[in-house]
Amino acid sequence: MSSTGGGGRGKAKPATKSVSRSSKAGLQFPVGRILAVRNDEELSKLLGTVTIAAGGVMPNIHQTLLPKKAGQKGDIGSASQEF
Repeated sequence: MSSTGGGGRGKAKPATKSVSRSSKAGLQFPVGRILAVRNDEELSKLLGTVTIAAGGVMPNIHQTLLPKKAGQKGDIGSASQEF
């Protein structure tokens, strides 16, 4: 038995980061950059009206779409329409 540890056979391969086909082709999408710009106050002022192509959108869920908190009082079993 070997005294080096590792628990496997042979030499361990270095961990490699998986690469997508788009990055292999040299394509870069500015999604991370648009998030950085919109979250930074100074950059957001500077580039406030600029449209960054293929930049995506800021993740946002409107308050009315979020589930209501359990601590609120209300009609829990009421129907939306009366028959």
